[in-house]
Amino acid sequence: MNYDLIIARYGEIGLKSPKIRSRFEKKLVKNIKATFECSVDRNQGRIYIFPENFEDGIEKLNKVFGVVSYSPATSTKTSYEDIDETLTKYVESLVEKGLIDENTKFAIKCRRVGKHEFTSQEMAAHCGGVVRKVVMAPVDLTNPDLTIFVEVRENDTYIFHEKIKGPGGLPLGTQGKVVVLLSSGIDSPVAAYLMMKRGCEVIALNCDNAPFTTPKAAELFEQLVDQLNEYAKGVPIKKRVVPYGEYLQTAKCTAPEKMTCVLCKSGMYHIAEKLALKLGADAIVDGSSVGQVASQTLSNILATRYGVEMPILSPLIGLDKEEITKIAKKIGTFEISKIDDGGCSAVPKYPETRADLERVKQACEDMNQDAEVQKAFENIRRLD
Repeated sequence: MNYDLIIARYGEIGLKSPKIRSRFEKKLVKNIKATFECSVDRNQGRIYIFPENFEDGIEKLNKVFGVVSYSPATSTKTSYEDIDETLTKYVESLVEKGLIDENTKFAIKCRRVGKHEFTSQEMAAHCGGVVRKVVMAPVDLTNPDLTIFVEVRENDTYIFHEKIKGPGGLPLGTQGKVVVLLSSGIDSPVAAYLMMKRGCEVIALNCDNAPFTTPKAAELFEQLVDQLNEYAKGVPIKKRVVPYGEYLQTAKCTAPEKMTCVLCKSGMYHIAEKLALKLGADAIVDGSSVGQVASQTLSNILATRYGVEMPILSPLIGLDKEEITKIAKKIGTFEISKIDDGGCSAVPKYPETRADLERVKQACEDMNQDAEVQKAFENIRRLD
């Protein structure tokens, strides 16, 4: 198939005001160009991509947020003669690939933009005749086995038969920054991905719990960021790691053991808030899913977020583990997250599941008087 361009389509961008739509389109084009070598044209709600390496473009476009679908296409001029010649060659290539024969029910769908001497229906009927000159396949407009699209736009016409589903969402970098609490587990990388899909630039914050965790956890964090960066061309993820073991040790020493996980998560939110304010982020994101672990009961979610003034977003809050795992497998983070990192030895045998807010507030106040806690928070100042 001699394709010469890829036609990319977007969805909700088209619902924006003209000014916002133009800004989002430009950002989408910038991200596409950062993903693979190509030239790009924008015209009337379509993005026309001319990749230097066609197969590379087809593969990588599936990781550009904002693209709802895309089609490898062949272009020609808008005249009966040019369309006949190009469509004939196109159908001959489909025959060679076994995509159409005399038993294949087919349909032509024509879309026309601009003024022409023919209607969309007239051009569709004409193109159907061209196809049948190449192969005597039956026409079925209701339930075709193959649909050939003919898109006429002013003086140019595009022919294609595939519509490949893209990731959708909004162009990365159009919705501000968020600090994502990213661990080596399954959930938080999926949360980061979903926020990226909504156009948010991600700052990945890892609270290193050593000596309660192994070096493997830190290694997996790096691998997960690398994998997520496959979807972040043009707006790469920023990584920040803060030593958190001293803070966690203080929590174990100054509060009831069963409250360790609650206070640990509370401290992470406060550190994330400090980092967000420093780097100009507008929200904190975590991988919480109601009831999945001890710190994610409704009571504990309330308690752990006490005192944090910045919005905390939990895009996985209503998903179960199976749904989260399905997304993780799709985006390539699951195989990394399932590697045993040794877990966290600070987790108590019987963690608190219904934390009392007043007790948590008192424990936090006691900890804040501790020099080690202050030292842990001071580390934020060194995170440029």
